[in-house]
Amino acid sequence: MELRQIKYFIEVAKREHVTEAANALHVAQSAVSRQIFNLEAELGVELFIREGRNVRLTPMGRIFLDHMEQAMNVINNALQVVEEYMEPERGTIHIGYTSSMASYLLPTAISAFRVQYPNVKFELNQGAYHELIDWVHRGNINLALLAPLPKETKGMEGSVLFHERIVALLPRNHSLATASSIKLNQLRTDAFIFFPEGFMLRDITLKACQQHGFQPDIAFEGADMDAVKGMVSAGLGVALVPEITLVDNIPRSAVKVPIVDPSIMRTVGVLVSEERKLLPTEKLFHTFLHHFFRRLEQYQK
Repeated sequence: MELRQIKYFIEVAKREHVTEAANALHVAQSAVSRQIFNLEAELGVELFIREGRNVRLTPMGRIFLDHMEQAMNVINNALQVVEEYMEPERGTIHIGYTSSMASYLLPTAISAFRVQYPNVKFELNQGAYHELIDWVHRGNINLALLAPLPKETKGMEGSVLFHERIVALLPRNHSLATASSIKLNQLRTDAFIFFPEGFMLRDITLKACQQHGFQPDIAFEGADMDAVKGMVSAGLGVALVPEITLVDNIPRSAVKVPIVDPSIMRTVGVLVSEERKLLPTEKLFHTFLHHFFRRLEQYQK
């Protein structure tokens, strides 16, 4: 089995089309077809079901793809380690993050990091909570910024960067918009704007409402933080959002109001694999994140 065969196989599996894979690889279609045929012959199993010009993975093909993607990630990491060994300050950081990190937290951290290491490059990958955990496990990325930080995940190691409050975002004409703080159950009759199922922020806010005696009326759902803010600003409902997402970015027709009963908090942290060492440049950034947020927390106090 050759490395070239694995690369061709992964590209065909991703595109489910031999011609498109060949074009992406900048090789002849016949070369791709021949290498896939040789790979199947060597393994003694069919990896694809042919359907005209299209192909799709067999059950064994899906299993093989999962292992080969992880193997290629290991190989690519090894090559990057060699490249970065002499100059870690010129490497590339592969990091994943959730939507609530996108507008302020991650850009602020990266900006501060590049003051010290201006030649470092970043490959940014936004994903859903459980998707990011899977990416770290598979080696697609080596670092993920998550909130809340998973308590126990096999083969993973997480460390808390800081704790943040969940606050209420209300339309400016809401009856509680001028309050200095509110109790959560004061919103029991309001229409809520929630994140979709699968988002941890939805679970946190839903649980808080239920523990305080009411089932929220979920009128709208949005997977994007800016979309949720926009719906609140348009007067379509109220939302519970991480306070950090409102730094320098509160919609014009909305207001932020702290919640004091209960005080809803979540951990924000960074997740890495216990089974793989961080690449040299990524290790620099991992250490920097902890120092950066420790200093920021001390400054805020």
